[in-house]
Parts: sequence; structure tokens; C-alpha cells
Amino acid sequence: MDLETYTPGSGLLEPRAALRSDAPALDLNGTWRFRLSPAANVPDDFAQPGYDDADWDELPVPSHWPLHGHGAPAYTNVSFPFPVDPPHVPDENPTGDYRRTFDLPEGWTGGRLRFEGAESFARVWLNGHELGFWTGSRLPAEFDAGPWLRPGRNVLAVRVHQWSAASYLEDQDMWWLPGIFRDVTLTRSAADVFVHASHDGRLSFEGEGGLLSIPELGVADLEPGTEVRLDVEPWTAETPRLYDAVVTFPDETVRLRVGFRTISIVDGVLLANGSPLLLKGVNRHEFHPERGRAVPYETMRADVLLMKQHNVNAVRTSHYPPHPDFLDLCDELGLWVIDECDLETHGFHQVGWRRNPTDDPRYADALLDRMRRMVERDKNHPSIIMWSLGNEAGVGRNLAVMADWARDRDPSRPLHYEGDWSCAHTDVYSRMYASHAEVEAIGRLAEDPLDDPDLDARRRAMPFLQCEYAHAMGNGPGGLAEYQELFERYPRLAGGFIWEWIDHGIVHPEFEYAYGGDYGEPVHDSNFVIDGLVFPDRTPSPGLIDLKKVFQPVKFDFGDGVVRVVNAYDYRDLSHLEFLATVEVEGETVAEHRLEVPAGGGEVKLPDVPPGPAGECWLTIRARLSGDQPWAQAGHEVAWGQTLLAPPAPRTASASLVTFVRDGDEIVASGSGFDAETGRLVRLFGLEVEGPRLDLWRAPTDNDRYGGLEGKWRALGLHRLTHRVDDVEVGDALTVRTRVAPAATDLGMRATYRWTLAGDGGLLLSLDLEPEGDWRDPIPRLGVTMTLPGTAVERVTWFGRGPGEAYPDTGMAARVGRWTATIDELQTPYVYPQENGHRADVRWADFGAFKVSGDPVFGMTARRWSTDELAAAAHRPDLVPGDRVHLHLDLAHQGIGTATCGPGPLPQYDLRARPATFTLRFDPS
Repeated sequence: MDLETYTPGSGLLEPRAALRSDAPALDLNGTWRFRLSPAANVPDDFAQPGYDDADWDELPVPSHWPLHGHGAPAYTNVSFPFPVDPPHVPDENPTGDYRRTFDLPEGWTGGRLRFEGAESFARVWLNGHELGFWTGSRLPAEFDAGPWLRPGRNVLAVRVHQWSAASYLEDQDMWWLPGIFRDVTLTRSAADVFVHASHDGRLSFEGEGGLLSIPELGVADLEPGTEVRLDVEPWTAETPRLYDAVVTFPDETVRLRVGFRTISIVDGVLLANGSPLLLKGVNRHEFHPERGRAVPYETMRADVLLMKQHNVNAVRTSHYPPHPDFLDLCDELGLWVIDECDLETHGFHQVGWRRNPTDDPRYADALLDRMRRMVERDKNHPSIIMWSLGNEAGVGRNLAVMADWARDRDPSRPLHYEGDWSCAHTDVYSRMYASHAEVEAIGRLAEDPLDDPDLDARRRAMPFLQCEYAHAMGNGPGGLAEYQELFERYPRLAGGFIWEWIDHGIVHPEFEYAYGGDYGEPVHDSNFVIDGLVFPDRTPSPGLIDLKKVFQPVKFDFGDGVVRVVNAYDYRDLSHLEFLATVEVEGETVAEHRLEVPAGGGEVKLPDVPPGPAGECWLTIRARLSGDQPWAQAGHEVAWGQTLLAPPAPRTASASLVTFVRDGDEIVASGSGFDAETGRLVRLFGLEVEGPRLDLWRAPTDNDRYGGLEGKWRALGLHRLTHRVDDVEVGDALTVRTRVAPAATDLGMRATYRWTLAGDGGLLLSLDLEPEGDWRDPIPRLGVTMTLPGTAVERVTWFGRGPGEAYPDTGMAARVGRWTATIDELQTPYVYPQENGHRADVRWADFGAFKVSGDPVFGMTARRWSTDELAAAAHRPDLVPGDRVHLHLDLAHQGIGTATCGPGPLPQYDLRARPATFTLRFDPS
């Protein structure tokens, strides 16, 4: 049957550029009649104009039918949700039939039906006549409608099958969501234009029968193939200068925006306009939590603005061409783009790449068709700097077919593909999730050689980029700063793209956001689709806040009384920024100054520290927009740096005349009480508490789970520690000697709590830790936990790093200051609940009923649920606040890493069991 054909389509017109034309057009989006059948072999009589569809449902176009009550979404990352037997597909093949009537305007003649996207196989009829079919879900298809249009009422019918031979080419890491999900238009436009504009002002174009004009540049009626040289401002992502162009044809006029820029590779370095280009990018799937890949324009624009505001300068359109409006926004607001072909065959990896379409000559036309339709549609966008052949599609002869055609059609853009590390058909060396050590080796040209010396020499002359790195799933990613340092150190390294932009959580009445398995899919990849820098509602995660800091285009090197301000932009100076220096003592502002920074950066004298209260003193410099930009308003913070001006004054505590006294079954002192048998604190300054006691466990992060640490920790029993009291000694101090260990092992931790009293009514805790046995693996955390009455603590004020969470290899955006938050605000609402909310380097924290200080610092987490409850939760609504606040005061945490897909924490961020002393002071508020 046709569904199992290798042919990419029939009846299709030649692909052409996406253009804005004054030719008449009818928008056919809106409400269509719809019927879903469970199999493909349904009569096609519905295509006849007189067919009665009165009992059909209604469905909006664009949309996906599973998101409107017809069937259900399904998520897989690698696995095909059907047997791997190309080109065959299951008999159970959801098939959607669409009908739409429209009236043709008076005098209308000719025209094309244009579909921007439908998944995965669509056949179209107009007034009962079959125009043809197409595959390539995220690519446009056009049919000649002219001979079959009628004056007045017309009937358009479309049949969409979820599964086809083309489905084997579309195994991208995302929800399987069939339907007509992009725009449908009847247009009389037939124009095609290809503008060539380089940064040195050379301009020409292809467009048979057209004349090009750019009034701002004095260009009028330029003929195709004629080159002129102009004085222009080049286009870059930092300075996205566009010129309005008009191309006039006999039957229509099209408008487009021209950006003059040149992409080249010289001596293994990626250049834009002759200067090195460093990509600070993200991978972006098209996704909306209610509409799937039918993303509204307003949401696309919000994405680009959010990227720009967080110092992202590049996007890889993983793993297919996006809606053309998104590329217009990248042109307008400024993002470098790798445009990726709608090709991924990842599921063949699970069968040893046997019968992989990438190496099957019967699929050659389909792969070439997809490459042609992408390049022809998107060729006029200055933001696009590379064409990508696809993603995770193995290796094979069809890559050469695609690459050869693309090079011939558009030699101005390098070619990208990651799946073939020999880079036989590409112009850049691209990898996924290479470790820091391997990235450094590649930067030094010291990577492992290829077996073929010619291919090896060719690859060593290429720039290197990480098309995916720092997997942003759940809490994380860790290691961002170390990757960025390498990218900036070695010219060969062109940067990379974080995986990925957004959590693909679908709004769900029970789970809040659904992920794989929540719709009963027999084959799924669970929450692996929840792996973005923004939550499904596009709220930035801590990972995006950190990324903004790591990517910031201004750097600050502090010296003795001076700061060297470094311009880290690639193509612009600092004249659009203002610099504000703030001096804070104990987190309270005592002075503010404006700094005069040269446009090119340079050394600037720091303001003198004003006389004032003693205490820890910090200087923070903020670089802010001095005026409105198209992507942010004046005052938006672009970058910041911070330095310590004066350390805290040493704190001395006078000896207390009060001693610990046994009173029945308690030991009491200074308004606090300890259980006489266990020595455990039960009352703190009159407040009922439980703890503190040693804790080595945390609710595993996604990185802990997928990287294997959770399994090791649970096998060791760190989630079920036992606490044995060996001795309680009362005197000038209360000393409690314990051994903390899991069952079924001889590993343990000697924990000695020594409580002393300060003359001003405070309690001092010194916890000495001594591991016993051979602790081979890192441990989750090292600290103490205690619980408090839920009504006693509503808000926390702390002096330390904030305002957001931070772990050993994350939290680059957390700066030292004084912060306040409610207990609820301290939580990071990851779609899949996990360890979160840790505030780092806390000097002191005020919980309302009491205050805790470190010697010198500690980590702090406060929640209304226990660690066990957090670890057991699968969705946000599973976390129900209890009547206790669970407070964690930590000496250290295991790093986060990016082991969901990539390396775990760097060795310096592994937390090893070791002798340690942890000191805290408790005071009444």
C-alpha cells in the first residue's frame, strides 16, 4: 500500500522559499470536520464534495488530534513504538480524516495549496480530485489547485496516517503526535527567490523574472545574477541588522529582509564575517504544553526573547526545521541557527543499525527530498549559518546524496552532522556529550586519530562543536562553567548547544504535567522528555539562570582596588551598557556608584569602601542595558561580577555560666532540652524539634538516577541509616557519641555531637565525623537534618549565596547577599520531583523562631515534606505539605553533573566519606 512506499510524495510542486507575498491568499486554518479511525484501510468516499460529515467531530487546524481527545500521546526517546521492519507499519494505524469547505473569492483563478506540516503521511483531495500525497512531517508541501478550484463553494479533504514508511525517518526524541499541526493556505503566490548577501556588501539574487530593490541601500530593479557591491552594516546575532527588500515579479511582489553576513572556516576556526564565532547555544524542540508542536507565534517570540535575555546566542533546530516564523524571529532579534533536516533513525541503533534508511538506496529519494525542501524553504535567512543533515541516523550512502546536493545548491553554508564521527560529509566536527577531558584534547588537536589518515587530517582541520552537551534534565546541569572555560580557551572549539530548551510536559488534570508512560504507553522512556532549561510553562529553571551567568558577554577580573572589565562579545562593544557598583555589608547596601567603563573594556578603579558598620563586605558590579533593546528593556541585567572587600569580623562567644542539668528524662540548658537517654535535641528555645542528626541521603536527582549513583546508594542502604547511641556525657558540654550505619554492611560513620553554651544564650554544636570501612563511592550529602512545627516557620531570611539553589557544580548565578523567601518559595518545582532548593555558603539563616550560623558557612534546605516523601514522588501533586518543616543543614553535597546523558560530576565535585568537623551555632531570634 502507499503507506509503505519509499517515495516521498506525488503531485508535489517544486520546493521554494518561504516568502511574504502580496499575491491573494486564503487562510484555511480554523475549525475542520474530523473523524478518527483505528486503521488505515478506511473508504475514501469522504473526499467527495457531497459526503455528509454532519456526525463528525470538529478539530482545530493546526493541532494534534491526540491533544483534543482523539487517542493519546506517546513518548519514546530511541525506541520505535512499532516493530522495526521497514517499510512496513502496523495494521493498528490511527488515521485522521479532515474536511474543510471554503468559498473562493469572486474572480479568483489558479493557486496552490500549501501545507506547512502534517505527521506523518498525508493525502489531499480538492473537490473530489486527488492532488497527491506527501511525507516529511515538518516540511512544506505544495500542490497545484488551479485546475480543480470552483467558483463559490470548494471542499478540501485530507487523510493523515500516523504511521508510514516515513515514520522510520522521524524517530526524534519527542512525543509522537500526528495531525495537521502547521498552517494550511491557498495562495496564488508562485515566486521563488534566493538572495546572496555577504558581509563585505556583495549582493546578488536568483529569481527568474524578478527585479530586486532595497531602497535603503539605493538598490533598484537589480536583475537576477547581477552582483553589486554596497556599503552595509553586517548582520550578526549581536547586531542583527536587516534591510527591507522587495522583489517584483509580473504577477506578484514579495518582501523579505536581507542580512549581509559570511560564514567561513579558516585554519580550523569557525568565522562569521571574518571573526571567530563562539556558539552559546541551546537545542530547541517545538513544544507547547497544551498544543504540542502547534506552537503559537506569541510563544515562539517569547522563546527567542527569553533566550536573548539569558545570553543565549544560538539555536539548533532539533531535530527538524521549525515553523518559518521562528526563523524570521531569529533574523530579527539575533540568533545564530543550525537548521536541521527532518531526519532521525535512532531506533535502528537497537537492532545494530540493520536496514537503516540512511544506508538504504530505496530511501535515497526521500532523504534528498527532505534536504531539498528544508534548504529551499529557509535559504534566505541570515540567521542560518549551517545546514544539518539530521540527527542520530547512523552512517550510510544517503548522507553523501544529501550533502552533495546541499553543497552544490548553497556553498555559502557549512554542513553539519554528528552521527558520523569521521566527518566524511561535513565541514565541522560535531559530537554529543563529550567529557571535559575529551573536549580539551580536541581543542589541543590531541584527540584519538581516525584509522584513515586522510579523513583524520581532514577532521583535524575542522572546527569542533558540541551539538548536544550538558543535558538539562531535572536538577542541573553541572559542569557548565568548566565547559565554557574550555570553549573560550581553544580557538578550534566553536562552543555548543545545551540539551535542551524546554521540558516537554503535557498539561494533565491529575499529574499537572504528563511525561512518558502517563498515557499507558506500552513502550516509553518515562520522564526523559522532561529535560529542558525552562519548565513546560516556560518558567526559567535554575539551569537557565546559571547558563545566563556562564554565557555572560562581560567578564570582571578583580585586582587590588581595580577591576578589569573584559568585553566578551564577538562583534560589538560595551557602549550599550551601564555599569553599577554596589557595596553591601552583611547583605545590606551601604553605597552605590556608577562606573565609567570604556566601550572596549579596560581597567577601572573600584570605589572606596565607605566607613560604616563592621561586617562582611562585598562589591557587586552589574552590567545593564542603558537603553531599550528589541529583546529587553533598559535596566535589564546582562552580566555581573562580585568580589569580597572585607572579611567578617571574628565572632567571639563568652563562656556561659549556665550548665547542662538533668531534669527528669531531659537534659536542659538555655531554654532548650535534650532527651536524656539519646542526647537528641527535642526543644530549641522553647520550640519542639526533632534532631539534628547526621544525614547522608538525598532524594536522587535525575542525574543520580540515570548515572547509576542512586542504585549504588540504595544498594549500600544510605536511604535507611540506623543511629546507635554509644554514650551520653553531661558536664560543661553535652557530648553524644553515636555510630550511624546502614544494615547489612560493616561501613559506618562515627558521629560525635558536642553541645556547648554561649554566654549570650546560644547553643554551639560541633559534629565530628569519622568514617569506618572502605567507602568506595561518593555519598549524597554530609550534614544534619531536623524537623520543626510547620506553624513555626513560614519564611527564611539568610545571608549567603542566592536567591536560587546551588550545588557544588551548579549555582554559578547565586551571588552573596541577604535574601528572603517563604518555605514554598525555597522549592524548585521540577516536573519530576527530586533533590532541590539547596542554598549554599550560608553565613546565617533566620527562621523566625531561631537563627543558625555557620563556622564559617553551611548549606540550607527547608521543606514541608521529608526526603523519603520527595524521593517517592513521581509528579508535583504527589508532594503534599505536612505539619512539619524538614530542615537540612549541610556541610557538603555530592555534585550534580550531567549523567542523565553525558558525564557525571567532575572528580573535584565528588563527595567522599572523610573525617570532618561541622560547626553550627543556634541562637534565639
